[in-house]
Amino acid sequence: MSAPDLDGAFALFWDDLLFEAEASAEPQARAFFQLYSDLATQNGDCTDLAYAPVRKEGRGGFRIDGYALEADRGDLYLAISDFRPGRQLESLNAAQIDALFEQVRRFCELAVQPGFLNGIEETSPTFEAAWTIYSYRSKIRRIRVIALSNARLATRRKPEMTGEVLGVPFVCSVLDFARYVDIQNAHGGAEPIEIDVTALNGAPLPCLPAHTVGGDYASYLIAIPGPLLSEIYGLYGARLLEQNVRTFLQARTKVNAGIIKTLETVPEMFFAYNNGLTATASGVTTAKLPDGTLGISSIENLQIVNGGQTTASILYAKDQRKADLAGVFVQMKLSVVRPDRLEEIVPKISRFANTQNKVSEADFFSSHPVHLVLEQISRRQTAPAKAGSLSGSKWFYERARGQYRDRLAYGTAAERRRFELEFPKDQFIDKTELAKFEMTFACLPHIVSRHAQKCFLEFAERVAKMWETSEATFNEHWFRCAVAKTIAFHWTDRMVGRSEWYQQDRGFKIQIVTYTIAWLVEKLRAEGRELDLEVIWQRQELPEEIGAALRELAPQVAATVKAAPPQVKNIDSYCKLQACWAAVSGSDYTLDARLEGFTIDAAEADRARKSATAAKRADKDIDFDSMLVRLLGDADPVVQFARSRRMLTPNSDAALRRLIRGDIRLPAAERNALKYLLEKMIQAGFEFPMTSA
Repeated sequence: MSAPDLDGAFALFWDDLLFEAEASAEPQARAFFQLYSDLATQNGDCTDLAYAPVRKEGRGGFRIDGYALEADRGDLYLAISDFRPGRQLESLNAAQIDALFEQVRRFCELAVQPGFLNGIEETSPTFEAAWTIYSYRSKIRRIRVIALSNARLATRRKPEMTGEVLGVPFVCSVLDFARYVDIQNAHGGAEPIEIDVTALNGAPLPCLPAHTVGGDYASYLIAIPGPLLSEIYGLYGARLLEQNVRTFLQARTKVNAGIIKTLETVPEMFFAYNNGLTATASGVTTAKLPDGTLGISSIENLQIVNGGQTTASILYAKDQRKADLAGVFVQMKLSVVRPDRLEEIVPKISRFANTQNKVSEADFFSSHPVHLVLEQISRRQTAPAKAGSLSGSKWFYERARGQYRDRLAYGTAAERRRFELEFPKDQFIDKTELAKFEMTFACLPHIVSRHAQKCFLEFAERVAKMWETSEATFNEHWFRCAVAKTIAFHWTDRMVGRSEWYQQDRGFKIQIVTYTIAWLVEKLRAEGRELDLEVIWQRQELPEEIGAALRELAPQVAATVKAAPPQVKNIDSYCKLQACWAAVSGSDYTLDARLEGFTIDAAEADRARKSATAAKRADKDIDFDSMLVRLLGDADPVVQFARSRRMLTPNSDAALRRLIRGDIRLPAAERNALKYLLEKMIQAGFEFPMTSA
């Protein structure tokens, strides 16, 4: 990206940062960490990070700003912020980066010393982070450090291993501002990974061309050496996993004892015993090998869609068991897909490659059709006007990352202004945020406290089951309730952040917020009542009476979640346990606020949900019949789109032929097949022509 483009992006970044700081009632440095760490997590650079501003200035100083531990895989993630408060984009050089990593290194070395732990306050962020390293030292087999900076590196640095710390590899990467913008703008929402095979392997990788379909698709069969695979995964980690299932593959990718045993006892038989990998790429560079055969010298946008457990186990065997991988080879089917068809084809390869695994449909929830339904509702449902406003606006549900930003980036200034008036910036909901709000109101605050990825996984399981039972559950009423929950959560988040008691003892705000709301919902549930979410939707703000209850409860809940049992040294970990929710839900807090007029009988609320579901089913049939009438006039665009993507079945093809002949009386089998086809086409991006006025 050119310097002028980066300067423009930097101005937009500051708009985002100031909005985040205002909305969360947090300092700019904290808002910066949230923006960057969220993007790094989505990109696979790290898992969800707990914010922990740890620092000591001066000689022998140390510093980190966030941490996370994936104990099953032995990955310790540490982040350090390089936040520049200036409004002009600054430069970042190698010496500054190395100095940041050195501060992280010193903290790691101090954290395992009992004397260091004994000298710090147990309730401090420093103790929280240090205790995690100290208590899990024997399970840590790789330390992954990411530097977060809103300055620009002159030359981009790929992840690199910079020696060892605590006897394990110390892998460092940088998320500077130029890379931050590139990830935001990345096609398909993922930053491409470019592997220089020749540099890592010492020579191009022998391959066998297997299959080619025009210019859209090509396939290669490869026997990838164990040392090369372990090195690539050691450097890039979860970024190698295909994005649509990254959250789920990362959460479930554990070391396999059988694979480890094979690597230790008969490594030369690994190729025969293991199923191998399925991977995709957007391009490869090939070269002739000395013997005249073909080799791959580089791979663009490499993603593993099946075989994450194999890959993780090979790295574990190398790091922890010191296994000799010299004789290990892993079979890999590499599918090279044209860049402009990646979004369409790669998720299908991923889905089909995992059909023989324990990867469920919920694991593909990032591309689940429920998101399209919610997106469509959000674009057409106008919210009531807020107090003092003459007209209503809409809530923007972001199905794919970057949709809102993309809409703001195009068009004239007047068009962008109209869009912002229709979809204000503070009326934005994305998938992971929705999961947090819904799970809070489902009285599962300990799940929310496990941070975005794990919360999203649990949410996916619940929603996938609801969708399977009845797609009509996700209707306008459901969306209005989701918006009301969003309003309640955001209000509580701001209230806690601005409270004097919180500012005197900052930390664990998200946990306090989710537990506070969940306690109130659970108390009302026990009384056979629910918060009247329609009232919140109609007002487009939280009524003061509900706010008074949450304001009264929050400091009491905070005291409970921070009063972890003596054997639990880490409050962040405690909040993730069912035991913490049991302690909070079993507490009898003082609640003097009156909620009459702002709650509804639970049976009445259930009737409203059922009525909305029934209405949605009826509307869906009416919508389909209207679509049939439209297709009588011109079904050719549907036929062409479906044929080009090989989506037609015999019944759907027969139905379209009837419509072309002017016959709308479809047999049940053809009607159902056509309905299914149209739903799949919409999910694939087909847009039906608008009818003339």
